[in-house]
Amino acid sequence: MSKLILAVESSCDETACAISQDGRKILSDVVVSQAELHARYGGVVPEIASRKHIETISQAAEQAVAQAGISFSHLDGVAATCAPGLIGALLVGANFAKGLAMSLDRPFIPVHHIRGHVAANYVAFPQLTPPLTALVASGGHTVILDVTGYTDLEVLGASRDDAAGEAFDKIARVLGLPYPGGAAMDALAQKGDSNRYSLPPAIIRESDYDFSFSGLKTAALNLLHNAQQKGQEICREDLAAAVSQTVAQSVVFRVIAAAKARGRKQIAAAGGVAANSFLRKMLKKECLQAGLDLYLPPLALCGDNGSMIACQAFYELESGNVGDLSQNCFATLPASQNVCRWQGSF
Repeated sequence: MSKLILAVESSCDETACAISQDGRKILSDVVVSQAELHARYGGVVPEIASRKHIETISQAAEQAVAQAGISFSHLDGVAATCAPGLIGALLVGANFAKGLAMSLDRPFIPVHHIRGHVAANYVAFPQLTPPLTALVASGGHTVILDVTGYTDLEVLGASRDDAAGEAFDKIARVLGLPYPGGAAMDALAQKGDSNRYSLPPAIIRESDYDFSFSGLKTAALNLLHNAQQKGQEICREDLAAAVSQTVAQSVVFRVIAAAKARGRKQIAAAGGVAANSFLRKMLKKECLQAGLDLYLPPLALCGDNGSMIACQAFYELESGNVGDLSQNCFATLPASQNVCRWQGSF
């Protein structure tokens, strides 16, 4: 018998609700964006994000149910992102979902946000199944994962400081680009020469798969500030292209190396930075050359959305990873951990 799951995603500044049927079939997907609200501050303000989630979450859930053509009583489970993310924002979504699950006498399914990003590929590509190597690159995370099963993931590498998306946003802000900066940087970079400026790779040399984007960010900002102090002009297009190319090079070769080391034939990318044209182009080129199958979700599934959480929730439910009303949320948590079994802090 098919299972219908309503999922809530509220880990940052998107209030998203979606309903999946048996995981991969998405019946509805509602996203209420806060981008315009936070743009005036140049970035997400956690307290404002949490308050906005409170204002919109009930309506988003009702819209998702209506779009799916069902009623709440038809649901077989209610899920929510419980880690990682802005803790206040997470708690709004999780507590709403727990309350709804309790009122319907249905299981509550806590979902890991990064696992959800991986699951965006299952929504986009019905033929895709583990094992595979996954790259999740977003505003808050840059992670390489060995995915042996839908709920069995191992973190092979991650950023030790800034995420790729965070570096894009901060550099974009200094370049005078609007928030969110990733898309604006990508558009500007299309007009530039990526070889004009030399920037350090965003890698940890003593580690095979870890990253560090703070050095890249600092180098780009210093280049801008030094030029300003000397009264020199910096070509914004060329710098944007150089940053984009450096991020892509830093990430792509490491994820391919990880796939080869684990004997994987499939690579799946996800997260907001997976929408970057430089990264997508290089992944396609290098995976083709390496004989690896590449899966890139459509742009609509790269950013935070409810569909990815609804899909992953189905597999968590199938694996028995169900939470109760005491379920907590966590600002940080490795994707290898089942959220409902995590009792401490990280």
